[in-house]
Amino acid sequence: MATQDVRLPDIGEGVTEGELIKWLVKEGDQVSADQPIAEVMTDKATVEVPTPYAGTVKQFKYSEGDMIPIETVMLVLDASGSASASKEKKEEKKAEAPKQESKPAPSSHSAPAPARSGGGGMDVYPPASDIHVLATPATRRLAREMNIDINQIQGSGLAGRVTREDVMGSNGGGKSAPAATAAMPPRMAFKGVGGDLEERVSMRGIRKKIAENMQMSKHVIPHFTLMEEARADELMKLRTQAKAAAEKYGVKVTYMPFIMKALIATCREFPMFNASIDDQSQEIVYKKYFNLGFAADTPNGLMVPVIKNADQKTLLEVSKDINDLAAKARDGKLALDEMKGATITVTNIGSVGGLYATPIINHPEVAIFGMYKLQERPIFVGDQVRKAHFMNFTITCDHRLIDGAVAANFMKAFVARIENPSQLMLDMI
Repeated sequence: MATQDVRLPDIGEGVTEGELIKWLVKEGDQVSADQPIAEVMTDKATVEVPTPYAGTVKQFKYSEGDMIPIETVMLVLDASGSASASKEKKEEKKAEAPKQESKPAPSSHSAPAPARSGGGGMDVYPPASDIHVLATPATRRLAREMNIDINQIQGSGLAGRVTREDVMGSNGGGKSAPAATAAMPPRMAFKGVGGDLEERVSMRGIRKKIAENMQMSKHVIPHFTLMEEARADELMKLRTQAKAAAEKYGVKVTYMPFIMKALIATCREFPMFNASIDDQSQEIVYKKYFNLGFAADTPNGLMVPVIKNADQKTLLEVSKDINDLAAKARDGKLALDEMKGATITVTNIGSVGGLYATPIINHPEVAIFGMYKLQERPIFVGDQVRKAHFMNFTITCDHRLIDGAVAANFMKAFVARIENPSQLMLDMI
């Protein structure tokens, strides 16, 4: 009986292991090539792992909750039936090859398209079993139809997943060299004296990655934070009107999209805030696009979904993206590509409370923007005491690129947009 080992693939970006969350198949199930077989939580996110082979599930090598090292056998397939079927198909293709025209008619079947060899015009059909990278079945099929070896594409998605855009923009070239990682500070051991009054729990999955990222960021980036407040009465009126108008679309409008739009407009005025530092080449990378990350508190820990091209979206579209991505984050259903590529991050603690904080920058970004509690305070207008509403903000910066005076002017320009929403509306595209 022929068997085939299915291994946890190398999913890139320094990931060395994954936690098995759930099997998507049972022993005895028939599976096809590219079919998802398990949910695995890496340091980055939860991903569905497909099998590159077809066959019958024979044996699980791990149980749910186990940690699986990269390139380790996850399960064993009985591939005898699928192997013979594959052999018959190959023989059939070989017999039909002399009858084929030089330019075959397109087919609606999912069989892989032929890849042209360097000479002789021979057609080569790369089998699905040769695929060792993370990609959706649709992306793999696209690569086959374009005669591209997907194994040679450097994935831009989270955890190294090859996306449709990667395939479309690929010339079939080899993998690029991996980026150098910043040196980590030493890990100090802790010896408690509480005995039975202490409990030790393994730090793994998302929590482990959060800890590593925060430690690395503080180790590499010299942080400083500038705090400011803005009168928010006019913003509150605008939000109330927008909230009522958005209800007919079934979209909840919070203050966050207004803050994001004001942040984008201010970053256009101060482009060094929408940038990053390439530590390896010692270059500043100015971003001409605006992918805004926002911190989301979830049962699994802090997640940072990313709104892509937020500058090109309306307030309603940004609001919908925030609602949809936050719901996915809470349910643990964020796709890999929905957590990657942020150019600057916004953190909102105001709904919970807190007047100010000093957030940690999400490396390799150079700034993180904080919004806090909206509060009512008395103010003097001439000799009269009136009530007014204020919201507090912070900008935490990488001092290697951003100076204190620049940050102060940035916040001054931002506050002007919050206190005068008509200026904010003029800045919108």
